[in-house]
Amino acid sequence: MGIMQDGLHQIGLKDLQKHFPNPISDNLSDDFYISEIESGEARPLLEEPCRFNGYMATFCLSGSICVEVDLKQYRISENTVLVTIPGNIVRVSKEEAGDGGHFITMAVSQNFISSFRLDLSHLLKESLDILHNPCFSIRPHEREVLDRYFELISTLIAANPKDLKEILRNIVSSALYYAGSVWSVRLGETPRIDAKTEGSPRAKLIFESFIRLVMEYHTRERGMAFYADRLCLSPKYLSRLIRDVSGKSGPDWIDSFVILEAKNMLKNSEMPVKQIVYRLHFSNSSVFYKYFKAHTGLTPSAYRGQPSDK
Repeated sequence: MGIMQDGLHQIGLKDLQKHFPNPISDNLSDDFYISEIESGEARPLLEEPCRFNGYMATFCLSGSICVEVDLKQYRISENTVLVTIPGNIVRVSKEEAGDGGHFITMAVSQNFISSFRLDLSHLLKESLDILHNPCFSIRPHEREVLDRYFELISTLIAANPKDLKEILRNIVSSALYYAGSVWSVRLGETPRIDAKTEGSPRAKLIFESFIRLVMEYHTRERGMAFYADRLCLSPKYLSRLIRDVSGKSGPDWIDSFVILEAKNMLKNSEMPVKQIVYRLHFSNSSVFYKYFKAHTGLTPSAYRGQPSDK
């Protein structure tokens, strides 16, 4: 398990394969993983905050478990799906990692999913809303469909046909479209935090690329010029596009990720504030204190001293 520059553990598909070995996955590359997992097995790998560097969907077959995603707790119970994307901070509550839950977990690498034939502009709203709503429930008839996908994928992996990776790419793409449609319906049925998405399909795609870059570089880069340069745009144009699409400024998006990072390190580690300052690339502690208080109303020390449920 690697350590990210921001101090969090980063886990990948190899870590899943090591901790949750599954004979049917022996024929797979490092781009795809699927297995049935008991909640007690998840604790050694996920009891400390970490990031998974791919996309992961966990479907609860029975029982329940409490999972923290970006400092918010979600109860994953029977017929509930939890989806995490690169950049999410994930942790299984230590008190909740008993033997009461049974799950199917499917994970794919960023390279694998980037090869899918997905309509990104169509899925943009959903991919952004996942930042606020990573958990959704499914109905009995929807579970039946997902069960059949799982059975088909498992059967194909065991058979190991020629061009298995290409076959899986198409089946998983289909399964994601189906799960995404179900998830979109659930979002429409419950109150949620909306991600305003207006503008042309091109503008939305640029915005999604910006968000992905921020997820990757926010601990080191907080200036719009860096992201504009990576997207081959002027800072002024990128800033206007982001506000038009999302209703929120580029610096506000960057700040939200930096504050989340800082809160996680303050809450889930005993790391000295000076070390957090270093890992988040602030020039000194005074600058970090002012930045954190301006965005949270609390000093880093006061936030760290709050009860864990705050």
